[in-house]
Amino acid sequence: MNVSMTSNNSYNEFTKSLLGNPDMAAVPESLIHVGRQFQQIMMMYTCAIREVRTKLEVLNDELSVRNQRNPIEMIKFRVKKPESIIEKLHRRNLPVSLESVVNNLDDVAGIRVICSFIDDIYEVADMLIRQDDVHVIAIKDYLKHPKSNGYRSYHMIIEVPVFFSDRKKPMRVEVQIRTIAMDFWASLDHQLKYKKELVDGTDISRELKDCADVIAQTDEKMLDIRKRIEAQGVAVMD
Repeated sequence: MNVSMTSNNSYNEFTKSLLGNPDMAAVPESLIHVGRQFQQIMMMYTCAIREVRTKLEVLNDELSVRNQRNPIEMIKFRVKKPESIIEKLHRRNLPVSLESVVNNLDDVAGIRVICSFIDDIYEVADMLIRQDDVHVIAIKDYLKHPKSNGYRSYHMIIEVPVFFSDRKKPMRVEVQIRTIAMDFWASLDHQLKYKKELVDGTDISRELKDCADVIAQTDEKMLDIRKRIEAQGVAVMD
């Protein structure tokens, strides 16, 4: 299983320029205070990701022994960049403040779980939400109900307790679970769908939707092949 983290260079540059400025007199004290608060909150979201990631890695290790294969191929994770946070608050007509971030945004901390087969998605999700310290806030099943553009994935907003030196803080994390094929399509669609200046944009959107449907059929077929092999008493192993 591979684990990767999306870097947050803009956040690092922000905190370095704000908190590490040698001429602190040139920076208003209120701005320095906000910067430190922002750094604290981003640290807390990073710790929440670590908590959920550990849970997923433990489940994957257990299933690799029990089923002789790893259902999780890769775990990706990221903390949303400051500019993305601000843009989302503006889009929702919400105040731009640290309190607003914590109270209104559920996807500041994000984990993407890449599985081998469709049934692995539901198995991993069910085992995660059965844990007594995981509180489910919302579930969106885009496998059973794909988006109009063909997007498929399983989304959960969960809340987990994170223990800090002086308190226990419930933190929200968005978990997206999808197959390798779904992740392949979503990554390329993300790159291509913003090319709005294209004359034949409608045709391209239709073709991307067709590709999503073909990939979904391939996922179903691969799961069927695996089940046929297992029905003959042969274990599908990594």
